[in-house]
Amino acid sequence: MDDLTREFLAESRENLDQLERDLLVLEKDAGSRKTLASIFRTIHTLKGTCGFLGFEKLETIAHAAEGLLSLLRNGELAMSVDIATALLATGDYIRQILTQIETTGEEGTSDASTLVGLLTGLQSENPRPTDAPAPLPARTEESTVAETTVRVSVALLDQLMNMVGELVLTRNQIAQSAAKEENATFAGASQRLNLITSVLQERVMKTRMEPIGNVWNKFPRLVRDLEQTCGKQVRLVCTGETTELDRTLLQAIRDPLTHLVRNAIDHGIEAPADRKRAGKAPTGLLTLRAYHEGGLVNIEMTDDGAGIDPERVKQHAVQRGLLNETQAARLSEREAVELIFLPGFSTAEKVSNVSGRGVGMDVVKTHIEKIGGVVDVLTGTGRGTTFKIRIPLTLAIIPALTISCAGERYAIPQVNVTELLSLKREGLEQLQDALVHRLRGSLLPILHLARELQLAPAETESEHVQVVVVQAGERRFGLIVDEVHDAGEIVVKPLGRILKGTPCLAGATIMGDGSVALIIDVFSLARRAELISAEAHGHAATQAAVPAVETHTEELLLFALGERHLAIPVTAVARLEEFPRGAIEYSGGRSAVQYRGQILPLFGATGSLAHALTHTLGDTICAIVYTEHGRSAGLVVSRIDDIVRHASALQCGTRRRGLLGSAVIDEHVTDVIDAGEMVRAEDPAFYEEANA
Repeated sequence: MDDLTREFLAESRENLDQLERDLLVLEKDAGSRKTLASIFRTIHTLKGTCGFLGFEKLETIAHAAEGLLSLLRNGELAMSVDIATALLATGDYIRQILTQIETTGEEGTSDASTLVGLLTGLQSENPRPTDAPAPLPARTEESTVAETTVRVSVALLDQLMNMVGELVLTRNQIAQSAAKEENATFAGASQRLNLITSVLQERVMKTRMEPIGNVWNKFPRLVRDLEQTCGKQVRLVCTGETTELDRTLLQAIRDPLTHLVRNAIDHGIEAPADRKRAGKAPTGLLTLRAYHEGGLVNIEMTDDGAGIDPERVKQHAVQRGLLNETQAARLSEREAVELIFLPGFSTAEKVSNVSGRGVGMDVVKTHIEKIGGVVDVLTGTGRGTTFKIRIPLTLAIIPALTISCAGERYAIPQVNVTELLSLKREGLEQLQDALVHRLRGSLLPILHLARELQLAPAETESEHVQVVVVQAGERRFGLIVDEVHDAGEIVVKPLGRILKGTPCLAGATIMGDGSVALIIDVFSLARRAELISAEAHGHAATQAAVPAVETHTEELLLFALGERHLAIPVTAVARLEEFPRGAIEYSGGRSAVQYRGQILPLFGATGSLAHALTHTLGDTICAIVYTEHGRSAGLVVSRIDDIVRHASALQCGTRRRGLLGSAVIDEHVTDVIDAGEMVRAEDPAFYEEANA
C-alpha cells in the first residue's frame, strides 16, 4: 500500500469508532443536531475519500448512508431503532471492507447490495422491516495499520522537541568534559550518548516535518477565484509537493507564498487578449517548485507573464516618495527591481481587494528573513518573473560556527558562513570610512563585529586578523572576530523579554560548558551597516529632505581626468572600455566610435570632449559607458583608479549641473559626477532624440 492508503485506513477506523459512539448517543437523544451533524460529516468525508482512491463499493455504501442521514438532518425522517441498527451495521460492514483492503489491497467480492437496499428502503416514510440488516463481520481481527499510526497532539511534539534540545545541550557538555578526561569508559559512554542523541534528534525532528503540499493544496481554489476577479486565465503546475520542512516554518511561509501567488496573477500574468497580442497562449502558466539542496528548502514560483519593468518601478517609487529622481536614475535594473520590497511600494493604479494598499512584498521579505531565509527575484520585461526562496529545514536545532569577540562567545548560523580567512593587517585597506579586502579580484567589505555590536574590542594588535566571510542574500561581507572556534549543532533559544528586539541578535544558545552564547542575525547586521542595496537606497531617500547635505551610501568608481579626482556611482556604469585613438570617427556632428555593432557618441567626463582628449596619453582612450533610456554614451577619462564604498556626506555647496556633490576620498577632494546631466549639459537634445 502507498502512504495515502495507509493514512486513509487509519483515519477511517478512528472515524468509525467515533461514528459508533455518536450513533449510540443519537439513538437515546434523537434531537441532538450536533451529534447528527458529526455523523453526517464522518460519512460524507468517507464517501469523498473513497471516490478519490477508487474504492467504488465503499463509495456506494457511504452514498446510501449519506442519503438516509440527509433526510434525518432535514427533519424529513425521525430517528428509529431500525435506522440506528442499519447505520451501526453499515459501520461494521465498512470495517470488514477496510480489513480486506489492508490485507489484499482490494475491496473483496462480498455483495453489498443487501445493505445498500436496506439503507435506500429506510429513506421512505414506510420502510419494509427487516430482521437482518446486513452481514456482520467478526470483530476480533487486529489492524496492523492502526498499530503503526497514532495521532499525537502538536503541543506534545513541541514539548518532545524542547526536551531533545535540552538533551543535545547535555550531550555537548558531556562530550566537552569527556575530551578532557583520560577515562576510556567515560569516553565510550560519551560516544554512545552522542550516537543515541543524534538518532533521537533526527527521529523527533522527523515528526515535526510536513510536506509543502499541505500549503499548496489551498492554491488551486485561490487561483480559480483570482481568475474570476482579475479576468485572467491561469494554469497552475506544482512539482515537489512532497518536499518536507518543519511545521513551524511551513506556517511561517503560508502567507508570503499566498501573497506571491496573488501578485503573480494580478500584476504578472496578462489578460488573454494582451497575451495573444504578445504572441503568447491566452492561458498563463504559474509554476510552483520545491526541492532540497545544500541543507535548505528551495521554493521557486515562476510565471510567464509580463515581467517587472524597472523603469515603471522607479517611476512609482518616486511618485510614492520612496526616493528622488536623482537616486532613481542611478539605480541599475537589478536594484530597481528590488525596490518592490520597500515598505509602502505598489504599482497598482487603484486599491482593490487583491492589491494596491502598498502592504505586501516588504512583509514577504521580512517574514522570510525572520526565519533565516532569503528571497530573490529574477525577471525580464515580457519574459515573466521568478521568485526564489531559500529557507532552513528547521529553526530548532541548527549547525553554527562559534566565535569569540570582545571576550564573549557568539554563534553564526552555518548557512550564512561562506569561508574563513586569516589575513595580515596590511591586507586590509581603509577607503575613506570603509574597510575592504581585495578577495580574488573583488572588494570585500569588512566590518568589526565588536564595533557593530557596540562592544569594547579586545586590546590586541596581532599581525593577523581572523575574518568570517558571511552572506546575507546576494551581499557578501567579512566580520573581524577575535577567535574562531568549532562548528557544531546548537539549540536555538528565544531571547528574553529584556533583550527582545536587540539589533543584530537572532536568539541565544547554551554552550557545552554551560555558558550562554548569543546568535548573530546576519541580515540585521547587513542592514545596520547599510550593505544591502535596496535598504541602503531606502535609507538614502529618507535623507533627501536635508537641503545642505545629501547622504549616499554606495559604491563609487574612482577615476581621474588630468589632475582632477572624480567619481561616478557604480550603479551608473554599464561597462569600462578602451578604444584606439584612431578609432574615433564623426557622426551627426559628434565624435563617436563603433561599439558592439552600434555608434557610441563620446563626451568628456566633465563636459568638453576636446578638453578630455588633451588629458589622455598614448594611443589608447579609456571610456566609461553610461546608458539611459536605451541610449549609451562614452565618457572619456584619463584613467580608472578604484572602486570604493563611500558612506559619508556629499557636500553640495560646490554643486553645479552635472555634479552630485563633492567629498574627501582617499585624502583627495573628489567630485561625484551625474553622468546623465553631464551629457545633457553638452547636448540637451541627446536623450530627447532617443525618446522621439
